[in-house]
Amino acid sequence: MEKDFDFDDVPCRRGSGSYKWDSAVDADIIPLWVADMDFRTAPAVVDALRRRVDHAVFGYTLVDDDYYRALTDWFERRHGYHIERNRVIYTSGVVPAISAIIQGLCRPGDGVVVQTPVYNCFFSSIRNSGCVQLDAPLLREDLPDGRFTYRMDYEALEREVSRPEARLLLLCNPHNPAGRAWSREELGRVAEICRRHGVRVVSDEIHCELTMPGMEYTPYGTVDPSAIVCLSPSKAFNTAGLQIANIVCPPAAEDGTDVRDAIDKAININEVCDVNPFGVVGLKAAYSREGARWLDALRQYLHENYLFLADFMRKRLPQCPVSLLEATYLPWVDVSSLGIPASDMERRLKAEARVWVNCGEMYGSGGYIRLNVATSRKLLAEGLERIARWCERYLERS
Repeated sequence: MEKDFDFDDVPCRRGSGSYKWDSAVDADIIPLWVADMDFRTAPAVVDALRRRVDHAVFGYTLVDDDYYRALTDWFERRHGYHIERNRVIYTSGVVPAISAIIQGLCRPGDGVVVQTPVYNCFFSSIRNSGCVQLDAPLLREDLPDGRFTYRMDYEALEREVSRPEARLLLLCNPHNPAGRAWSREELGRVAEICRRHGVRVVSDEIHCELTMPGMEYTPYGTVDPSAIVCLSPSKAFNTAGLQIANIVCPPAAEDGTDVRDAIDKAININEVCDVNPFGVVGLKAAYSREGARWLDALRQYLHENYLFLADFMRKRLPQCPVSLLEATYLPWVDVSSLGIPASDMERRLKAEARVWVNCGEMYGSGGYIRLNVATSRKLLAEGLERIARWCERYLERS
């Protein structure tokens, strides 16, 4: 790991207006919940923002050529993903982007397919758009080393996308919370099934930079040119508060119809068409060679944190297997053997162990909790120790 970057040294975030840290009133709660890292962002981003602050004028923002160049060069250079500038729509975040896409391309009552367990905001975006959620659950696969993973259920996927009301598939690539970095072959089968039934894919790729060593992110747009892809540096560079994201729209159809027009209209109707200067500056700095150095060091630290968690759970709570984590910093833990609903476990861990986690019910699958390992090793160790002690006491009383 780069010696220039010390991920063990995290700032105190309590009292900073942090949603992750300040949502809990009590100061002794360790937050291992919402997908927000505790690390300072890349020095290149901090330096760029500091220069922008020193300018001291924060008027309406022009998204310039350098912004598009930073975006397209990064994905071409790092991922072999060629993005046409004129197919990009910028907006304030991936969730507003997904909601606008649904509203632009669907009518109330249309079906939107999801592969559960999956990111909870998919559910609210579908519901708030007046559409119907169609579930094609992933299949769990237990591994010889005691961990587990997920694979796609192509039969379930075909069943749901073949429904007459189905219009879109919301794909999570890489997948949160299953931790999968989908392979090109898997994504190709998704594209084939959806193409056969005339269902368009919307791919949320906000975690695309956060793959574990030896794993590769496959941009869905390189597999299916008709897809809509949502991108943001916010997860990888811990800049969610800067509020910037991009929608990559497919080329116009042969008959001249262009989904870009419908999405752009929905973006404007929902008033998420303007971005702030810090988001623009932050993206350009993140998608730089200096940003890449920091990101590679971060990924190594996250991997070591995941290995630390997996080893801890294997020794202290072997009855609670951990998912194989190919991407993201959000391990998925099976707590079904404890005999307590995960939603109750979340509540009681927070109240009694003073650790905040996310329950699986949020993502459409009870019996699991989601943990966030994007913090210092010391804080992660303390949080895991509290969880283990609580579980051990709970099992003694049961």
